[in-house]
Amino acid sequence: MMDRKMLNQLQQMQKKLMQAQEDLGKTLVEGSAGGGVIEVKMNGHREILSITIAPEAVDPNEIEMLQDLLMLAINDASKKAEELSNAKMGPLTGGLNIPGLF
Repeated sequence: MMDRKMLNQLQQMQKKLMQAQEDLGKTLVEGSAGGGVIEVKMNGHREILSITIAPEAVDPNEIEMLQDLLMLAINDASKKAEELSNAKMGPLTGGLNIPGLF
C-alpha cells in the first residue's frame, strides 16, 4: 500500500513532468542546411512550425539537391529537439523511457 508521503512525491513528479512537456511545446529549435539556405523551425515536440527556403536554393535543374538539403535541415532540427527533450525530461524520469511521454 502506498503511503501519503509517497503519493505526494508521485503527484509532484507528475506535475513536474507535465510542466516539462508544456515547456517543450513552447520551446523553439532551428535546424539548417546548405549554409543556412534552408531553415526548419520546430518545437520540442518535434512539430515543424516553419520551413524557409532561400531563393538561391531553388534551381529547377537541381531538385534532388533541394530535397537533400531539406531533409538535412529537418533532421538537424529533429536532433536538436530530441536533445532538448532528453535534457528536460531525463532528470525527471531518471533515464526511463516512458511510452507516450516523449
